Amino acid sequence: MLPRRFLGRSGIEASCLGLGTVKFGRNQAVKYPAGFELPSDRQILELLDVARELGVNLLDTAPAYGSSEERLGRLLPDRDRWLLCTKVGENFAGGRSWFDFSASHVRASIEQSLRSLRSEWLDLVLIHSDGNDLAILDESDCLATLQELREKGLLRAIGMSSKTVAGGLRAIELVDVLMLAYNRADVSQAPVIEQARQAGKGVLVKKGLASGHAVHCARPGAVLDNFRFLFECPGISSVVVGAINPEHLRENAAAVAAAVG
Repeated sequence: MLPRRFLGRSGIEASCLGLGTVKFGRNQAVKYPAGFELPSDRQILELLDVARELGVNLLDTAPAYGSSEERLGRLLPDRDRWLLCTKVGENFAGGRSWFDFSASHVRASIEQSLRSLRSEWLDLVLIHSDGNDLAILDESDCLATLQELREKGLLRAIGMSSKTVAGGLRAIELVDVLMLAYNRADVSQAPVIEQARQAGKGVLVKKGLASGHAVHCARPGAVLDNFRFLFECPGISSVVVGAINPEHLRENAAAVAAAVG
């Protein structure tokens, strides 16, 4: 069974491996090493069964992930046992992303996510940055709107999926959880992870396997080696990895369990 860690002081306890679900709903303009077909409903149900069996409780989705939210809402069993993490700010249509961090759009996005996921609340909502982290945090209404929605009980915790070191350091002061890209080939966010640890903020790692490139056609043991590298960093709470193949999910879970010890 996968170990769990608290996401900082948020009160949310997440499995050390989270399941990314972009592949549930989108296969355009993605950066994986190989193309793929969207899974069938039956395949998603099988994967969710495996995730539950392994102890995965964190599911990461977003409006920008095509039909991912809608499919999760329709297919997800036992809502109460899962942590649903979604995002605001980025949308995807016509093969390209577009961004809106206005108060009206954030409210509409949360309302749509609740409908799509068929849930009365969201466990974690991340600001889906376009790269202008500081401007989003300090000049838009996005964060204040999320705080207002949290006070209304629609979401439990607020975070940011940031892209810059300066933005990540600023976000530590303002949010509960950060999502950061971190892997063997890119350790630029290491100062943010350490500062977040000292501040008692949760850290979710994205691109921990470099969108699959770190383990694609790699030698045996590469998955475990990469997860050991990630969890050697004491500030990391959980690593979110996408999967639509149950055996890949099992391999990732076994490697994370061994790496965390």
